[in-house]
Amino acid sequence: MPPISVLLADDQPMIRTGFRLILEAEPDIVVVGEASDGQEAVTETGRLSPDVVLMDIRMPTMDGVEATRLIAEQGLPSRVIILTTFDLDAYVLDALRSGASSFLVKDGPADSLIGAIRTVAAGDAVLAPRVTRRLLERFAGMPSPTVPAVPPRLNVLTSRELDVLRALARGLSNAEIGRELGIGETTVKTHVAHILGKFHLRDRVQAVILAYDSGLVTPAGGHEAGSG
Repeated sequence: MPPISVLLADDQPMIRTGFRLILEAEPDIVVVGEASDGQEAVTETGRLSPDVVLMDIRMPTMDGVEATRLIAEQGLPSRVIILTTFDLDAYVLDALRSGASSFLVKDGPADSLIGAIRTVAAGDAVLAPRVTRRLLERFAGMPSPTVPAVPPRLNVLTSRELDVLRALARGLSNAEIGRELGIGETTVKTHVAHILGKFHLRDRVQAVILAYDSGLVTPAGGHEAGSG
């Protein structure tokens, strides 16, 4: 299996050097390029097609949010992990909405960075349940107090898919969803795949955003549309 290719996008050369040293110590990861701003990150992503882009959220010329949006809009296969100084940066939700698969705090442990790269490269998304709740409760826009039992946007989902989407929005893993709904983990994965396919979403992080943006669940207090 070929190594995971990574592009480093950060306006600080020392930060890029530090990440390169950490990543290239891993036998299954190779750094294929660097970018010093968002525009260069988009250009280099198109040229190199890395598996993963480590994207600083605040850069000159073009920030990481806009760069992530352009990468997603162009249909590039590369997955984006947002790097931020603070774990509740106000721009992080915008980046996730734009197509990022994860975000990491810059001063976090090296094993978290390496684990996130491997997980995202494998096609999954990294957003821990605790982080999901904190991030969305703080930054997701509150839906209208009067919400239909099932928001019209979600009418294409079956009742079981809606149950799975609600659970995803709470940050539950596939195994936890299976236990809660009394179904197998493989069945949960199938439902998640159907949800992603119906809305052309890249990963479960995008599904979480969908659940909040559509009004299926609300950030504050955990009230859910159609849950009584």
